Amino acid sequence: MEGFDIDRIDEVIHGRLRLGVMAYLSGAGAADFNTLKTRLQATDGNLSAHLRKLEDAGYISAEKAFVNRKPLTTLTLTDAGRTAFAAYLDAIGRLVEGPR
Repeated sequence: MEGFDIDRIDEVIHGRLRLGVMAYLSGAGAADFNTLKTRLQATDGNLSAHLRKLEDAGYISAEKAFVNRKPLTTLTLTDAGRTAFAAYLDAIGRLVEGPR
């Protein structure tokens, strides 16, 4: 397809759970770990590993706090994450649209 560049598909975002995190946070603004775990039907370990990849890429930030002596991790998209997610959606859109 003319104009489509497979290299525009961001592999950090493209995984199912990572894509779910990015999509959820782009709409919600922020979410705690347990909310994401429930919404994405993920295990603690699996979600943690995917969140780490997104955080290492600079796409999300994690704020850790204690509430009633229990740990609470709140996740948000960074500006770089919003930009990367928009570019990802654009690249997928070009794939779905086909030749122009």
